[in-house]
Amino acid sequence: MAERAERVELEEIFSQVLRAGRRTYFFDVRATKADDYYLTVTESKKFTHDDGTFHYQKHKIYLYKEDFRDFKEMLGKATDYILNEKGSEVISERHQKDFKKEEETTKETNEDVKSTESFTDISFDDI
Repeated sequence: MAERAERVELEEIFSQVLRAGRRTYFFDVRATKADDYYLTVTESKKFTHDDGTFHYQKHKIYLYKEDFRDFKEMLGKATDYILNEKGSEVISERHQKDFKKEEETTKETNEDVKSTESFTDISFDDI
């Protein structure tokens, strides 16, 4: 029994929590049976039902230290690409009240074109 209690203590080696709106990210360092360390990253997202009850949906990835260097490099490249292409400003329906989806903008533009198509050209020289 003492061995099991010792094992539970090893599982919770280091933790950090990042709260981001409805999402929470957990970064947990854990121990393998061989007493080596690995990282779990868990995304937990809260969903509220119409009746006020809620549930959490969780996704977890496991990262082992032999993959840290490549993972960190790929994550850095992907995040740099996004920031270089789109900047750091958040562009989304959730974060901007005046945000319009591309299809909404296209629809409005098409409606504007249709409404102007119904006008007749008038020559003021005729008046």
